[in-house]
Amino acid sequence: MPVRQGAVGAGGSGEGRLRGAPRTILGTVHGSAVTTVRYGGKVPNMRVCSVRSSALGSAAVLAALGLTLAAGGPGAAADAGKDAGKKAPVPGFLAAADLPPHASSRWSAGKVTAGLPDPEPFCAESALPAAGSHYREFHTDLDTNATQVAVVSKNELAAARPAAALRASVAACAADWLRETPGGTASWEDYGGLAAGDGAHVYGVHVSIPESEPGVHLFGVGRDGRTVTLVRWGEVGDLGRAPVADFQRTTRTAVAKLN
Repeated sequence: MPVRQGAVGAGGSGEGRLRGAPRTILGTVHGSAVTTVRYGGKVPNMRVCSVRSSALGSAAVLAALGLTLAAGGPGAAADAGKDAGKKAPVPGFLAAADLPPHASSRWSAGKVTAGLPDPEPFCAESALPAAGSHYREFHTDLDTNATQVAVVSKNELAAARPAAALRASVAACAADWLRETPGGTASWEDYGGLAAGDGAHVYGVHVSIPESEPGVHLFGVGRDGRTVTLVRWGEVGDLGRAPVADFQRTTRTAVAKLN
């Protein structure tokens, strides 16, 4: 089934089209030639829990592709929401077994931690409040990794705001990243909505810089009542090999476990 194509190129309008394959945003696009809206406010910082292969390149390259990991435990973003996070209800989170199966490694799950991860998930910078948030990180023995963030708002109306902000931030991410990465290429796909809780949506984003491995990420955004969650999966690769069907199941499970 075709998916909604959302990337924009030189002179593009930013409006989605129905396409069967992702459209590439060329690295020659600069400045106002890309019609997009910035939601994150800073260069995306993709995350990985462990990197074992020298083929992945330097830390700087991994950071540019969004395949870097926070060095230690909860950082500044988590500390900022620590007190509020303690008072907020703790939503249910995914288990390691809920992630898309990996061909050669088991998934491991970190602890559920109050606040936001530092750095915040790629494509979702500044889209979620630290207050009321918790997160959990997952990793394999290779580059494949995932993060789940959940935020509890005071009511359903309040929860609709971060849900909308997340969807907008992810949809704008490929063009936003390209603006900050001269010579790079990027594409994204809208894989559509899911019947889960009060609604969920799945997206894919692919980014690449010259002479390095590409990075691919899948995102699930969902809401159940006053709780919103973001699930991000990433590894070295492209959208053509991303486990979309498995990740859609993961997203449904994430929403079902929230409350």
